[in-house]
Amino acid sequence: MAEDRSEPETRVRYRRAKSVTRAEEIQMAEKRARSSQPDKPCHRPRDSLFSWTSDFNNFTGFINWGFLLLGIGGFRLLLENFIKYGIRVDPRQWFLFLSGSNNGGTECPSIVLILYSTVPVILCLLIEKGLAVEIIAHGPGMVFHVVNLMAMVLMPMVVIHVKESGFSLVGAMYVCMLYAMLFLKLWSYVQVNMWCRTSRRRNVNPQGRMRRQSLSYNNLQATKAKQNAKLPKDNGDETNGSTELVQYPDNLNLADVYYYILAPTLCYELNFPRTQRIRKRFLIKRILEVVVGCQVVMSLFQQWMIPSVKNSLIPFSNMDVAKASERLLKLAIPNHLMWLCFFYLSFHSYLNLMGELLHFADRNFYGDWWNSNNIDTFWRSWNLPVHRWAVRHLYIPVVEMGYSKTVASITVFFISAFFHEYLVSVPLKTFKIWAFMGMMGQIPLSALSRIVEVRCGARWGNIIVWASLIIGQPLCIMMYYHDYVVTHFGEALINDYSVV
Repeated sequence: MAEDRSEPETRVRYRRAKSVTRAEEIQMAEKRARSSQPDKPCHRPRDSLFSWTSDFNNFTGFINWGFLLLGIGGFRLLLENFIKYGIRVDPRQWFLFLSGSNNGGTECPSIVLILYSTVPVILCLLIEKGLAVEIIAHGPGMVFHVVNLMAMVLMPMVVIHVKESGFSLVGAMYVCMLYAMLFLKLWSYVQVNMWCRTSRRRNVNPQGRMRRQSLSYNNLQATKAKQNAKLPKDNGDETNGSTELVQYPDNLNLADVYYYILAPTLCYELNFPRTQRIRKRFLIKRILEVVVGCQVVMSLFQQWMIPSVKNSLIPFSNMDVAKASERLLKLAIPNHLMWLCFFYLSFHSYLNLMGELLHFADRNFYGDWWNSNNIDTFWRSWNLPVHRWAVRHLYIPVVEMGYSKTVASITVFFISAFFHEYLVSVPLKTFKIWAFMGMMGQIPLSALSRIVEVRCGARWGNIIVWASLIIGQPLCIMMYYHDYVVTHFGEALINDYSVV
């Protein structure tokens, strides 16, 4: 059949449409036209540097100016302090204060309580051994653990309250801190061993034999990783030969539990990441930082904090808002400087020192909390050991029990508030709820900071975080000092007290 060629073949020819001139091209054309004029133009469309649309972000000079101005203001306050009070730094007073000799009595109850802290640790290990060999049933074993932990928390409260003399404030605070940390550590120790015991029970068949693992990709990978872990590492560092992982219940011994007690962490593991050697230069730096940092913190407290706290007593007691606010702002600077020094001394110098001595490889003790845009981010980043413990042993178990995330968050803040109050009220023998309320108040403050961050930007959220740190702490100190004086010395001392 012949093709019909009567109709000519029609082809559509496409042409590219002319593009619309962009604003940048118009500006460039205007710029070229203006630059060709004889008036030598020097102006062009530009925003001021302080405008948000200028994309300018190099404020290094202002940062230097702020540090210089802060340094000059701090030096003026320091000079005023020396002129007004003289040199108050006296290491002998610190020795008497720390030893409790100024409180009378020849006994050392703080030392006794520190030595007694080994008893609940050993009891916890014995209960775990009994559970591992099934001498103790699971139910009674958990009851024994709860009684042991509750008795450990109550021990400092009872002894410090009953014992009238011999306890120094710092000694009592150290004892409470020690027992609070042991409570968190043993909680983690008990819970992790319970997880291991439950996992082992699941892998045992009714005849008492271990189940044969299925030949799967994950099991093959785990077997290869375990075989590779047994091989010595040839990386130039010192090694102890085989690095075979410890399995439950081989971890239930004194060496393991006391390594965990001394390690800079609150979360227990059967196999912690370890370093191969001790870096001597790094260790010496941390030792010097701890020694010098302790002297700086004590000097700031003795020279600057104590006079400011004493001078705030009368205005705060008389509810003189103007004078009390002035004293609060005056106390905020030395308190904040001491808090920053204490943070670096504790979370960087001391914890790195212990980690280096114990070959503990995980040194992530804090995040960039100074850049926090809201209160939630601050609490998740400034104290990572406590944050990991709260998430691993409190938040996730509460959620797995069927409760909402809001209930889990409130539970975490409640436990944290209890221990903040515990660390303040018990040493002072002044049972108030200011620290507890301050921590529970972080919940609405967190919601407020998130609203500010969303509506006003991340910078204002960060300002809220810094303001809460700078103002909240000295306010809490003034309230506790007032209540401490009223409780132990009576209101007559306030009436007779003269402001220096």
